[in-house]
Formats: sequence, C-alpha cells, structure tokens
Amino acid sequence: MNTEKTLRIAVADDEADTRLFFQELLPHLGHQVVSVAETGRQVLAQCRTTRPDLVITDIKMPDMDGLQAAAEVNREARVPVILVTAHHEGDVLARTGEDYIMGYLAKPIKPVDLQVAVRMAIIRFETMQTLVREAADLRKALEDRKLIERAKGIIMKRLGVDEEEAFRRLRKLASNQNHKLVDVAQQVAAAEEVFRQMDHSLFPEKAPGKAALHRPRPAP
Repeated sequence: MNTEKTLRIAVADDEADTRLFFQELLPHLGHQVVSVAETGRQVLAQCRTTRPDLVITDIKMPDMDGLQAAAEVNREARVPVILVTAHHEGDVLARTGEDYIMGYLAKPIKPVDLQVAVRMAIIRFETMQTLVREAADLRKALEDRKLIERAKGIIMKRLGVDEEEAFRRLRKLASNQNHKLVDVAQQVAAAEEVFRQMDHSLFPEKAPGKAALHRPRPAP
C-alpha cells in the first residue's frame, strides 16, 4: 500500500457522534469510508463485502467487542486495525498485542491524531507484511517487529525526531545498504549497546546501583 493513496476504510463505534466524526473527517483527509457499523458483528459482516484497506473500531461495542471483530476479520483477510476506546485499563491494552493491531486512539480523538494514526498504521502494516514474507514464520516476524520498534525508539532519542521520521531514516539506511530492515535495526540496537557500555565505563557513577556505593557516610 502507498500511504499517499486513498484508503478504503471501515469504521465501527456504538456512539453516533464518533461515527459521524469519522465519516466527516476521513474524506477530508483524502480517504473513503466504505463501511459504518454500530456493533462488532456489523463491522465483521460489512468487511466481508467491502474488503477495506483499514479498519478503525471501538473496543467496547454491543454483541462482539472490537478486538473480537478485528480477530475475525483478520482470520478471513489480513487488514490493519486501529483501536479506539475511552477506556485506559491495563487489561485492555494488554489485549492489543496482535500483529494486525497497528494503532491506538483514545477518546476524545483529535483530527491530527487520527491523521497520524492512519498514516503510521499503513506504514507499520506494510513493514509487518514484508517481515512475514522474509521470516520463516509469524513468530519470527513478531520478534523482528519488536526489534524494529526498539531501533526506532533509539533513533528518536538519539536524533530528536518523531516516530515517522525515525522509521523513514531506518528504511532509507536499509535501502542504501541493500540490507533487510531487521538487519539494520539489529545494527542500531548493537551500536546503542556499545555506547551504553562506553558511557558506564567512563562514568561509572551513572550505572544502576553505583550511586549508593559513592554516597558519603553521614557524620557521627
């Protein structure tokens, strides 16, 4: 998928104002809303006929929650999913580790957050699909994805750039070196470990647990 092209998007939410928000904003961002659902079963049925490029679904919905619906949709055809929720409970976030979950939005949703989430979801999904093709199995692909996410975090911290720019630079480096993306991510992670070891050897007081060793004793 090209992140600049018009995406065919299915949306699902049990709140009418949220559905209207997506219906009005997504076309303004250059995309087409091909399905609008109020329940999990509705979005599943509609995705079977519309075959969207992306699904944006609320988690808490009647009859079948968004996570269940997303899982069923992806059993039939691989499609990236962005989850939307007004809830921040840890158990909800813990259930969002599937390889097709590419983004997360908390209500109330800001237009700029939606725009970024859509763009990043497609980029991440493309990368995941590439990793699946390159890897021997899905488990290896998931491990590679974690390594790439770690490398992105390192680049963001070192260069002071956002996630999208960090990912762009990582992909450009892989392309320039004619290496797989995961191999370059491994190089970044290895380099960061070298810098960490050098930092601790030159400045041992920064190492965890070292501060207590150098703390002066209180006067008697």
